[in-house]
Amino acid sequence: MGLEKKRYPQYDHVAVLVAEDITSRFLNIISLFNGVIPLIAIQMNAIQIEDKVTLVFTTVLDQRAGLALEEEEIQETVDRSYWEKRGTKATVAIADEAFSIVKSIDEGLELKYNKFYIGLAKDGKPYNFVVFRPHKQYLRIEPKLQKSDEIEKKLDTAGLDLLEYSVRDRRYRIRFGKEDIKKYADLLQELLEQAYREFGGYEI
Repeated sequence: MGLEKKRYPQYDHVAVLVAEDITSRFLNIISLFNGVIPLIAIQMNAIQIEDKVTLVFTTVLDQRAGLALEEEEIQETVDRSYWEKRGTKATVAIADEAFSIVKSIDEGLELKYNKFYIGLAKDGKPYNFVVFRPHKQYLRIEPKLQKSDEIEKKLDTAGLDLLEYSVRDRRYRIRFGKEDIKKYADLLQELLEQAYREFGGYEI
């Protein structure tokens, strides 16, 4: 893979392993690399259906998500008025309400207006355990969290408008309307505190 990186430095390079049986012992060994060697592990099983054999491939490990750069690293920064035009003043104001919860978690955070989302910064560096995307009719809040049945059950029980989970960015994507921040303040605070614990810290 090192040779390929030298030949084609403009591309991301990932090792792919296909095996009949991928055990927890194998995954423990992979964890020792600590992301130095990005890897996709695919388990292959043969299933016989009548007189035919079918191969079934299941991805059990995909470390590409950790390779993704935050959009702000390659995109220009903008200002508040940009988002008030792209969304509306009302939906940017919803982001302000949500940010007040963020400030209760860490006073040192500030909003950073980027071309594709409103992010967070601390001491001038990205700190995006949550990002905001104002639209015309709603604000999309995207906390960075590991996908879990427990979180999805809480969101579903609350009746929040949950969009498809982003595997690439490891983010839940939730729509919030004008009154929703106050209505779901406790749940939102819980999610943001968890995201802060799991993914808080300067992003490189």
